[in-house]
Parts: sequence; structure tokens; C-alpha cells
Amino acid sequence: MTRPVRTKVLIIGTGFAGLGMAVRLKDAGFDDFVVLERAGEVGGTWRDNTYPGAACDVPSHLYSFSFAPNPDWSRSFSPQAEIQGYLRRVATDFGVRPHIRFHHEVLGAAWDEAVQRWRVRTPAGDFEADVLVSATGALSDPAIPPLPGLERFQGTVFHSARWNHDHDLTGKRVAVVGTGASAIQFVPQIQRSVGHLTVFQRTPPWILPRWDRPFRPSERWAFRHLPLIQRLARAGIYWGREQMVAGFVVAPGLMRAAERLARRHLERSVADPELRAGLTPDYRIGCKRILISNDYLPALTQPNVRLVAAGLAEIRERSVVSADGTEHEVDTIIFGTGFHVTDIPVADRITGRGGLSLKARWADGMRAYKGTAVAGFPNLFLLVGPNTGLGHSSQVFMIESQIAYVLDAIRHLEGTGNVVEVGDDAETAWDAGVQRAMGRSVWTTGGCASWYLDERGRNTTLWPGSTWRFRRRTARFDPAAYRLIEPAPVGPEPALASDAPS
Repeated sequence: MTRPVRTKVLIIGTGFAGLGMAVRLKDAGFDDFVVLERAGEVGGTWRDNTYPGAACDVPSHLYSFSFAPNPDWSRSFSPQAEIQGYLRRVATDFGVRPHIRFHHEVLGAAWDEAVQRWRVRTPAGDFEADVLVSATGALSDPAIPPLPGLERFQGTVFHSARWNHDHDLTGKRVAVVGTGASAIQFVPQIQRSVGHLTVFQRTPPWILPRWDRPFRPSERWAFRHLPLIQRLARAGIYWGREQMVAGFVVAPGLMRAAERLARRHLERSVADPELRAGLTPDYRIGCKRILISNDYLPALTQPNVRLVAAGLAEIRERSVVSADGTEHEVDTIIFGTGFHVTDIPVADRITGRGGLSLKARWADGMRAYKGTAVAGFPNLFLLVGPNTGLGHSSQVFMIESQIAYVLDAIRHLEGTGNVVEVGDDAETAWDAGVQRAMGRSVWTTGGCASWYLDERGRNTTLWPGSTWRFRRRTARFDPAAYRLIEPAPVGPEPALASDAPS
């Protein structure tokens, strides 16, 4: 058996989180690390989501690393290809590509108590590491609902995150399932070429105008030659978005102004009162993800589009049946049904102390101390972990906060030689505080069901507060919250078991 590759730090994933962690390790002088990536290129969700119209809904200058400003964004909201290109340049410019192992999907990662290391299996070889950093993100594994008859459908089926670019939609009868952030971007793009488009909507989203425009050449010149201008632009966007926190978390009634803006946007975009009624939400704005678009609502008014205000109940060989019993003949089904967010698949592949999987640990719901550490999983750190998502600002800001915390933890490990495992009391107290803050938030009181909530109704996805508070809480590693375990005595090491738990 080939011996496993030995490294100090093993990172899973090359999206913003994984690349950011790799760059910061290298900057801090840590060169003994490996990054595992299941695909053949970096980028995470921005590599995978290539559907027509894919773009970010956070302004470009904020949705980027603070240590790698990009003066060449073409627009105020970046399209997918530019973000993917940006991440590729970061990987190259900061020298982390030699550390990446492409086509290395993690099949299982198990904590070996005897040697106090993580043992990780991939199809292309095995690894050992003192520290494991999971940076897989929440929007990485598409979710397709288990609809009766789906396997019998004789047409083409795909998820928006795995767009079938070889399938020509021209003239086709297309069913789009879901009206979330991805669907409102690709629906206007495909509407122009399909024969007929049927959009299945279970719950209408709140949609605000998208104040997007191309940057003028003079602005891009200033961003490149006067970096302070770009920093000020970033700061202005950041603090402007932070003002939204009060409406999300403290006083949801403040969201009424945003609702009025969304209603006016709907009225201007959709003249037909019956269609407009079907597109009007009955819950407080912000309870579900707020969407931004200028062309989605007008696309639904076109003659070749029909909105069905019901979910799907059944799939037949050449048709779909909506929950109201209506049958619709279609050639293609496109799922815009989101991702496994509250049941992330990697949790079933990570096994901690005593053979307990992360999935089993989270049987009553995901939770982690500072969204980063889980009791029973020594030297494991999660980036974009439970309750670190946002409804108002840039996820990259939260990622950089977590990276700083994990980097400080690794410095502590290097300095002491200890193994660290967060205490169950610290984790429980942190989670209790997070859930208390959720109590008056719009996500809890807004009158909707969303993908932010798990099957028990707990919001295990979002951070209920300002991002600067989270940054302050993660500014330094706090060993007092952890069990500090003496290193294992040096001795012969057992071989990596071929049947290691996954």
C-alpha cells in the first residue's frame, strides 16, 4: 500500500474560503499545507454555476478579498466569468497553485486518536494532516427534490448549477422548477429562445431593482492608479449594507420601506393584475432571501411564458403535473431548487472522536462554536460553517474573519504542540446565544419557510447580527474555550486503513 502524503494542514475546497485560507497560510510563513479539490480548476460555486446570466448580487468591490482588490471589474455587480477569472488569478498570483491537488474528492476524513492526526481518503491517494480545514461551503451540492416519476421522464433534465450547455433550448418546451436567486437570473436569458416556458413557483420572492451599471473607463483608471478610491468605494458599500442589519435582526418592522420599494418595482414591471397578484409575497421581506433583478418580472409577462403558482407533484414521460393537478407537456426540466445547505453532504464524510460522524453529531441540527469548531472533532475547523451566512452583505467578509481565527489557532498549535478541541459547554453557549438573537429576527417572525431553516425550524444558516461584531468575536483564537490535549507520544505509526470510516 502506498503511504499517505503527510502534511501539517489539509484544506478541502478551492472556492473563496479554501483559497483565502491557503493564501493567508502562505503569507504567514506556513508552507506545509495541501488543498484538495474535487474538480479540475479552482472557483467553487463560481466555477460550477455557469448558467446564462449568472452574476453576483453583492457589489463587486465588496465581494472580493480585502488583500486582493481588483480594479478591473467591468460592472458594479460582477458576472460569473469575471469572478471565476478573479479566483484563478488569486490562486496563481499568490503562489498557492502548487499546493492544490485537483481531482481529489474527499471520500472520507477520520480522526485517528492513536497518532492524533486526520486521515483522509481520496480516489487519487491518501493524506494525513495535523489540522483539517473544511472549506466546502454551503452552496456546493445541488438539491433536486425527490419527485415521483422523475426517472421516467424522456426529455432532458438538469440543475442550474450543472447547466447542460450542449442542450439547445431553442424552440423547446421548458419547465423551470423554482424561483430563487439562480432562476431569476437564467429565466430572462432563456425566455428569448425557448418555444414555451413554464415557471413553477411555490412561494413568490420579494424582488428589488438591480442597480447595476458598467464602470466607466475613468473609474477603472482611478481604481487601478488611485487604490484609495477603491478602498473608499468598498468601505462605502460595506457600511451602507450594515445599516440593513437592524431590519433583519432587531426590528423587522423597519423592512416596510423595502417592501414598498419592491411593490412599486412589481407594479412597474407587471401590468396584468392577476399575474401581479400571483407574484406578490404574503410574508415580510427578508424572511426569505431578497432577490434583485430588472428583467425577471418583465420576462414573465411575455407571451411564451406561463407562471404556475404551485409546485410540482409528479413527472411523467413527456409532461409534468403541478400540485393543482394541471398537466404540462415539456421537453426539458431545469431545476433551480438550490443546494443542500442545512444537510451538507461533507458532514457524512468527516468522522471525529469515537467514530462519530459530523452528520450524526448534527442529528438535532447544525451548530459550531463561532461557526468554526465542533466538540468531538479535534483540530477540525469549518469555514462558512453553521450560522455564518448573511442576508445583507458579502460572505467574503465573514470568510476572512474565520480565516484570521483559524490562522491564529494554527499558530497556537505550532507554538504549543497541543491538539485543540472546543468544549461542549462553549459550543452550547455560543449556539444558545445565536438562537436567542434569532428570536426576534425577520427570519423567525417574518411568516415564511425558507432554506435558511432546517427541518426543525431552526435557523442554522445565517448570522444574526452585524458582520463587524462577528469579526470582533473571531479576531483572536481563544484557547480557554478549548480542551488543550498533549501531543501523542512519538512511535510507530499504523498504516492508513483501507476501510477508514467515511
